Amino acid sequence: MGWDDVGARGVRAISAGAISGGSTSGGAIGVVGARGGVGASTLAAALARRLARHGPTCLVDLEHAGGGLDVLVGLEDSTGLRWPDLADARGAVAGDELAALLPRWGSCAVLSADRTRPGPPPADAVADVLSALAPHHAHVVIDLDRADVLARGPGLAACRTTLVLVPRDLRGVAGVLALRAAILGVVPDVRLVVRGPAPGGLGVLELAHVVDLPVAASMGPDRRIAAAVERGAGPSTRRGPLARAVASLARELA
Repeated sequence: MGWDDVGARGVRAISAGAISGGSTSGGAIGVVGARGGVGASTLAAALARRLARHGPTCLVDLEHAGGGLDVLVGLEDSTGLRWPDLADARGAVAGDELAALLPRWGSCAVLSADRTRPGPPPADAVADVLSALAPHHAHVVIDLDRADVLARGPGLAACRTTLVLVPRDLRGVAGVLALRAAILGVVPDVRLVVRGPAPGGLGVLELAHVVDLPVAASMGPDRRIAAAVERGAGPSTRRGPLARAVASLARELA
């Protein structure tokens, strides 16, 4: 039996089935960039990969106009469900079957957008799918879309912690201030992940004071990440500034 047959059966079961057993995760971890191009998707992927060492983990792509997290982590040619396959998933979703049908990046499951079928995740399905994934994963890491955050959408509502990745520049500060009220109105635990360089000399603590949010981690630029992604390896969590930052975050969040 080929993937098309298995996938079709899985989608029907997911659309019609009930959530099976398992303990709830206590909420997802959301990651959002203060502005575009700062590497929020990379941070979300690296954090999910690191957390997968501590228990079953799922990385969820909620970007509205991205090419898909599967490309970032080198799974673009792997079989498995993507968001467009879940357009009809409503109500009680069979979370264990859904988890089994997702592509895997090492030990981390990935629910991605699909570059060949672009568009935002099906809005009516997002909350039910996230609820279904939670009991079957110790950690769910969500790559949040900024517009969805401002709208206080279901992805943000699923989070117990939100990490805002902010560069040490004026636009980064403005971006955090634009998102701050929406996130704090929904999520009890909001922290900054600050990345350099600082073209104007803005310090980490100075930035945190201006936006009035705590710093969970700080890191410098990591030029090796782009090369690793181009090779299809995905963001590395073995060494370098990103690896050290996600190791620190994982210790706090695991």
